[in-house]
Amino acid sequence: MRLKVLGSGSSGNCYLLQNKNETLILECGLPYKTILKGLNFNLSNVVGCLVTHEHKDHSKAINDVLNNSIDVYSSNGTLKAMNIESYRAKIIESEKQFKLRGFTILPFEAEHDAAEPLGFLIQHSDFGKMLFITDSYYCQYNFSKINRIMVECNYSKSILNENIESGLIHPTLANRLLKSHFSMEHVKEFLKANDLSQCREIILIHLSDSNSNAAQFKEEIEKLTGIPVYIAEKGLELELF
Repeated sequence: MRLKVLGSGSSGNCYLLQNKNETLILECGLPYKTILKGLNFNLSNVVGCLVTHEHKDHSKAINDVLNNSIDVYSSNGTLKAMNIESYRAKIIESEKQFKLRGFTILPFEAEHDAAEPLGFLIQHSDFGKMLFITDSYYCQYNFSKINRIMVECNYSKSILNENIESGLIHPTLANRLLKSHFSMEHVKEFLKANDLSQCREIILIHLSDSNSNAAQFKEEIEKLTGIPVYIAEKGLELELF
């Protein structure tokens, strides 16, 4: 199984979990043509697309995805917020597990300024158990025996404060970030609260363009956990064993 990053951040999010027979799309917040190119123009093995919430950087291509015979799985609140009524739009619920071919997916509630946001615990025989959580300032759940974590690390409080003081970011926007996104400090506390004994990799996703420092985030999370850390950016590909 391979993780392929097509985009990560406020300009658009989309990730592919791919092996020879199956592809699962995580988020569709990029132009459909970009996603199609990332799939090598092959839709035959796509098992579905998971969408965490309705914000455009996560759902921009949802209508194109649906119109090209790909089932989309998201919460009722998310689909209603986007006025999606396609028969290919499948409503899923927090803590109700479902299967997509070789993938077993457990949705769970996330905390974000959206209608009904979700995170996902994804299992597959090729890579074990992967946690996917983005656009959330808090997670009420603890997870055990996780093999990989994809987690938002949007900003650092110290960088954000510096940008506020220098006038680079308006306090109103800063306040929204504090109430809707995972900071590096949040990520550290989240990781401490979970069982990392079997975790092989941590992938930091959705970094802010102006309020983050990728090298610093990677160094600090690796120092805290002793686990290899990768920064999700366009073009990143990881083999998952």
